[in-house]
Amino acid sequence: QVQLVESGGGSVTAGGSLRLSCAASVSSFRVRTMGWYRQTPGKQRDLVASITNTGATNYADSVKGRFAISRDNAKKTVFLQMNSLKAEDTAVYYCNQVVPTFSWGQGTQVTVSS
Repeated sequence: QVQLVESGGGSVTAGGSLRLSCAASVSSFRVRTMGWYRQTPGKQRDLVASITNTGATNYADSVKGRFAISRDNAKKTVFLQMNSLKAEDTAVYYCNQVVPTFSWGQGTQVTVSS
């Protein structure tokens, strides 16, 4: 059974940094394209960063230049380094495969105060 466990969220002031981690108990992790998504109340869950099995990355325009996604295949873990955080980055952050997604984990709350 697939399990995704996100951690590392918290409350920071604008301009601060956080590093999120996602432990993924999935088979063939190293060949999967993984991503970080975020969701605010009443809105859809959006993909903000992805990383392929070869390490190629892609970012939403809103986080480009501030966020960095990485992965450790040996530990089946995906990371999201978030710098220069803004109030609009406040959301629950989830990791998952990028199409098709697995069942969602509980996410980790990120709150940025201005």
